[in-house]
Amino acid sequence: MAYDLITMGRIGVDLYPLQTGVPLPQVTSFGKFLGGSASNVAVAAARLGRRTAVITRTGDDPFGTYLHEALRDFGVDDRWVTPVPGLPTPVTFCEVFPPDDFPLYFYRQPKAPDLEIDAHELDLDAIRDARVFWVTGTGLSEEPSRTATLAALAHRAKAGTTVFDLDWRPMFWTDPDAARPFYEEALRHTTVAVGNLDEVEVATGVREPHAAARALLDAGVELAVVKQGPKGVLAVDSAGESAEVPPLPVNVLNGLGAGDAFGGSLVHGLLSGWDLEKNMRHANAAGAIVASRLECSSAMPTPDEIEAAVTAGAVR
Repeated sequence: MAYDLITMGRIGVDLYPLQTGVPLPQVTSFGKFLGGSASNVAVAAARLGRRTAVITRTGDDPFGTYLHEALRDFGVDDRWVTPVPGLPTPVTFCEVFPPDDFPLYFYRQPKAPDLEIDAHELDLDAIRDARVFWVTGTGLSEEPSRTATLAALAHRAKAGTTVFDLDWRPMFWTDPDAARPFYEEALRHTTVAVGNLDEVEVATGVREPHAAARALLDAGVELAVVKQGPKGVLAVDSAGESAEVPPLPVNVLNGLGAGDAFGGSLVHGLLSGWDLEKNMRHANAAGAIVASRLECSSAMPTPDEIEAAVTAGAVR
């Protein structure tokens, strides 16, 4: 049976302080969670009842073992999660200063195992058969992951729904100016592009939301989703339909992971055949729910929680 969703990209261990408003030097306790955008999206979609798997790599160490166990506990198939001897599983720390300051500290040296995904090891038939395939911009930042990501996209050849999460993280690129050609190549093979204003500007050179959406459509995608922060989200498709949806009111505890919840819900809505406005409203609600919670992966909402937030018009 084909997967509803296969994602490809980052995985790691998130160590989040259990005290808010406290800088890292003074934090005394942390919670340990599965992290990494591609993995979190797979978890979010699985929480919504979808059959999901992730393609990624960990260190051959106890943190790698933990990530396998966490994926399985969340109902995500881990068969394509493989160890890289000699490289440690990445760890990410953050500081939590609600409502809008969440500094991230990535420990991915000397190199993150998830950037060691090799094209020769991919199950290309499974990737082509998945109803949705999801890749990220970070996967383009280094070899061999870059070649593997583009090879997977080329083999899939826009079968089903292929999502490019623009996922711009400047600290992962030695030369940020070199990113755009690889983003342009990925866009030629994808049907849906998702990104915030910084990310769409990297991909297209355009920052104004409507112009950026048009530039993404011109680059070859069928649906452009532009996240505008406090102004909500804009979605425009190649048929001319558009939806612009404001964010849901929420008391933010930790904004990290909200975009991954949005992504998992977006996938669920695409698979369900929802119209643009319904899909964006539910995805916004999913993101807002996670923003109201400390953790990311284990905070992903259920269908009933999302429906309740949409109905209430806010996260209670």
